[in-house]
Amino acid sequence: MPATHDGRTLFTGSGVALVTPFAADGGLNETVLRELVRFHLREGTDALVVNGSTGEASTMSPDEQRRAVEVVAEEARSGERRIPVIAGCGGSDTAAVAKLASAARAAGADALLVAPPPYNKPPQRGIIAHFQKVMDAGDLPTIVYNVPGRTACNILPETVEQMADDERVAGVKEASGDISQVAELARRVGDRVAIYSGNDDQVVPLMALGGQGVISVLANVAPAQTARMAHAFLEGAVKEACALQLRLLPLVSALFREANPIPVKAGVAMLGFDVGEPRLPLVPVSDAVRAELEGALRDLGLRGS
Repeated sequence: MPATHDGRTLFTGSGVALVTPFAADGGLNETVLRELVRFHLREGTDALVVNGSTGEASTMSPDEQRRAVEVVAEEARSGERRIPVIAGCGGSDTAAVAKLASAARAAGADALLVAPPPYNKPPQRGIIAHFQKVMDAGDLPTIVYNVPGRTACNILPETVEQMADDERVAGVKEASGDISQVAELARRVGDRVAIYSGNDDQVVPLMALGGQGVISVLANVAPAQTARMAHAFLEGAVKEACALQLRLLPLVSALFREANPIPVKAGVAMLGFDVGEPRLPLVPVSDAVRAELEGALRDLGLRGS
């Protein structure tokens, strides 16, 4: 879909928060990572987010994160359809996150996805200062990621409004779960930056407030359906989008029955991709959640084991 908001918007529709495949020896499985990129290009995904929470970036070294961006960027640019590669950059040390941002740019990322530092609990002015340092180092369009459930830090709409004066701020991934906060965010900055749902169970409600799509865990296992849900809404087919949102809810529930990305990594394996197990401290999916996930995939006509 074409860019809007004075050209700031990186994509509209469905961006997948990619799982990171690990080999038997525990290292990055580059072959399977390339397979996943090709899968998403075929299935209609609109953007690729690498090294996010779903990608287990918190357990990956800076070199692994850089190489993951290189592999995804190389593969994404090898076909006829070009979609943006967005690199997650996170951590509690601003200087270290700035280095990740610089490395992501050198590795071929088109943009950054940046959350506030977890654990530190900075005030709003500290969040602004953190983002400024990271954007200065990365010098790429940046999506602000508000995910207080992981960071213990809520980025307020007025803070985003202040940050949006910097034209490098291209969007906001909103995962607070507070639809009133999203409405206030849209009121303040919706005409300047793209707003993306960070919750797969709230894609249509957020888009009803002017959102441009989703950065999705669900898209790892149902990429075509997730993309269609977002594009249907953008095309004015609201009833179709709502029906898809509701039809996908049992799968979304299964994907978040345990900490992300435990279930989704199992789900991607059920589709036939050898993504390996999560790294500690995450553990393999429980038998009960595996059974629920298999049933949800089967009910949607997706391949379950």
